[in-house]
Amino acid sequence: MKSTVRFGACQTPEFIDDPPVALDCMLQFAKEAEVKKVDLLLFPECFLSGYILDEAYMVNHAYDFESRQFAVILKQLSHIKPTLVFGVSETRSEKLFNSAVVVSKGEIVGVYRKTHLINPNELLFTPGMNYPVFEIKGLKYGINICFDTKFSDAAKAVADQGAKLLLSPAQNMLRRETAEYWKDKHSEICAERVKETGLWFVRSDVTGIHPPGQYGVERIGYGPTLVMNPTTEIVAQAPFMTVGLITVDIPVISQG
Repeated sequence: MKSTVRFGACQTPEFIDDPPVALDCMLQFAKEAEVKKVDLLLFPECFLSGYILDEAYMVNHAYDFESRQFAVILKQLSHIKPTLVFGVSETRSEKLFNSAVVVSKGEIVGVYRKTHLINPNELLFTPGMNYPVFEIKGLKYGINICFDTKFSDAAKAVADQGAKLLLSPAQNMLRRETAEYWKDKHSEICAERVKETGLWFVRSDVTGIHPPGQYGVERIGYGPTLVMNPTTEIVAQAPFMTVGLITVDIPVISQG
């Protein structure tokens, strides 16, 4: 019997130093996703913490997933119908990780920790070692975070476990000239991984302008937030510089 799973990907503003506002944004997107009957909702890299590559900042904004502090957040997510996948700076065993946490009805289903770190900017994090695969309504999926997708081994590790979909939380708030250069190349990287693996690819990114100030020079985020099918066709994409939610129905074949 053939059925589908509806995935949603959010193109969001960048939130810095303000997890409560980021969480409120998540809740607002979740409301929209529930109306659209989305089964799983994806958010960008380090969405809850803010992606500032400064060790003091990340230590201050990192979450221990077993802490009371994170339990309060999970409680606020307990009424959300879609499964949520969102980026967050994680502290564990006195180490920092760039993580994506999978949450269903306020319970942690699992965690993926970014394996490929940008040298030297991300070396404040410890690289993850595993590529866990998750399942929703009979469809298996895995996660690669942003820079991971430049490496064939990361997507292959997910595909080799029988997954049909790769989720990619991303954060491309870049210097303007760099952002212009990469504006369309992100999709080319997605296509490379899809050609190698035959996976569906769902990507969530930030958009907007980060003004110069405490955390450096002006930066701009175009996105893109997109869905690519196994033939490398982009079947949904949020417009550049636009906050919004895209959805796609991905088929799953089940026995019965």
